[in-house]
Parts: sequence; C-alpha cells; structure tokens
Amino acid sequence: MEKLLNDIKAKVEEFIKDADLQAEKGNKAAGMRARKASLELEKMLKEFRKVSIEASK
Repeated sequence: MEKLLNDIKAKVEEFIKDADLQAEKGNKAAGMRARKASLELEKMLKEFRKVSIEASK
C-alpha cells in the first residue's frame, strides 16, 4: 500500500504541473499530459480504494 501511495503522490504532482502549464501558458501538449495523468490517477485511486477496503477488514 505504501508504494501505491507514493505512486499516487507522484502522479498528482505530475498532473498539477502539467495542468498549471496548460492553464497559465496555454500549453496544449501539457494539457494532453494532464488528461493522460488524470486517467492513470483514476485507475490508481480505484486500486487504492480496493486495497484500503481489504486492509480495514
């Protein structure tokens, strides 16, 4: 679970960096990277939910 949390933190930082670049400078490539990161985050967060539920049992 620790590795999953570290992966989520890294992906969130990546998403924020790219989303900021798109919002502030209109960088289209950064927007594409941010959207890709958001999809990957969605998968990671679903996995976290599953692992968290198992750990609480």
